[in-house]
Amino acid sequence: MNNRFSVLTQYILPKQALTILAGKFAHLQAGSLTTTVITWFVKRYKVNMLEAVDPNIGSYKSFNEFFTRPIKKDARPIAQADFICPVDGAISQFGAVETDQIFQAKGHYYSTTALLGGDHQAAKQFEHGHFACLYLSPKDYHRIHMPCAGTLKKMTYVPGDLFSVNPVTAQGVPGLFARNERVVCEFHSEQHGEFVMVLVGATIVGSMETVWHGLVNPPRTPNIRIWTYEQHNIHLAQGEEMGRFLLGSTVVMLFQQNRLKFNPIWNPFKWVQLGEEMANKP
Repeated sequence: MNNRFSVLTQYILPKQALTILAGKFAHLQAGSLTTTVITWFVKRYKVNMLEAVDPNIGSYKSFNEFFTRPIKKDARPIAQADFICPVDGAISQFGAVETDQIFQAKGHYYSTTALLGGDHQAAKQFEHGHFACLYLSPKDYHRIHMPCAGTLKKMTYVPGDLFSVNPVTAQGVPGLFARNERVVCEFHSEQHGEFVMVLVGATIVGSMETVWHGLVNPPRTPNIRIWTYEQHNIHLAQGEEMGRFLLGSTVVMLFQQNRLKFNPIWNPFKWVQLGEEMANKP
């Protein structure tokens, strides 16, 4: 009952207004007030500041500066593997794309076309491929890195809702990741073919950035926006930073058929982070 109520209230709450307000506060440089909020956040979510390049809470001028803090180079050793997990967080779902359907939670699927903002041609490349949905909790490191080397082809901003993306909401809101605001980044890999990284927004997620564009949102426009990069030769190495969340959310990845060495028991991703691997199969 509590979970159902939690989901129902999200249909009523002014999610966009709350997100805009949270974004403004996160950018605010409010001295001791900012430090107090960060101190509370660190204690509440058990953030490990010893991993941060600068562990001194009082040195962060804004909440966003703290939230997107860099970590020490040896805090996340990169595995020697074809694919690495691009974020701190849990693999909430991983598995095969059933024709064009992605498993979200029990009883809920969404299409690759919907996820990619209605781009049927792009989605068709991932029929019978594989997907991974990666959830970042508040305590996690919120920069996003490349799972494998890739050359950027296209970026699309897709406007949408701002539902929470926690596991409870994923079980209660149909098509959650294909209805929330998101930034779709399409890459080509010489070794692994085409792949996509979708940065999914959520309630209180003030904005998303990429290293090649900077701040993507705001502005929150009502229309889809597209940038093409095939003439720009933007190549990112495996493990290199590609973007970040200003307040956290979820990354959904798509890979083409027969590109992953898929085993139905173990997933092929190696953690960038230190911690227990979680892979929930549909």
